[in-house]
Amino acid sequence: METTPTPETKHPRELVHVPASVRESRKGLLDRSAAAGIPAMPLLGMLPLRRLIPQNLHSVLDYKGALTVAGVGLLSGSVAARTAGLVLGSADLGVSLLTDYRLSLWKLIPIEVHEAIDYVWSLSVIAAPFLFGYSRRSRLATWVHVLVGASTLAASLFTDYRAQRGVQWGRGRKTDLGPVGG
Repeated sequence: METTPTPETKHPRELVHVPASVRESRKGLLDRSAAAGIPAMPLLGMLPLRRLIPQNLHSVLDYKGALTVAGVGLLSGSVAARTAGLVLGSADLGVSLLTDYRLSLWKLIPIEVHEAIDYVWSLSVIAAPFLFGYSRRSRLATWVHVLVGASTLAASLFTDYRAQRGVQWGRGRKTDLGPVGG
């Protein structure tokens, strides 16, 4: 029996040739070319949303959100709001400093893991005032936590996540096929 070869499907992390003129000319934080990083695998294998927010802008928003949640927690009169703000803000700051993207100190956390953490962190920040009981005692902290959580959740849905080094955990699929534009 004769089989017909099936056309190869493109993989999101497949090497793409980028001409030198593009590699050299588009530098900076808002660089959206292939030279800006390695595309992340889609969350849960697929995500039907168009990714409009560049990774570099998202990373700035990560730091801003972490500092805002921690700062408003510190300014709150409620011990629960202070504790939740510091814990959640420090957690997001730590994850951001360790993620495999341009604006981090150490590239230890794969970008796909960071994306999943973004969703969990956002929902945690939204739920914290109600779970820890400071929603009525500290209205400012509640509003800021809910707004930062909702805005991070929305931004995460539309971010074009790109890794810088292709860091991976475990023995799963190789996520870095080499330098883009090589």
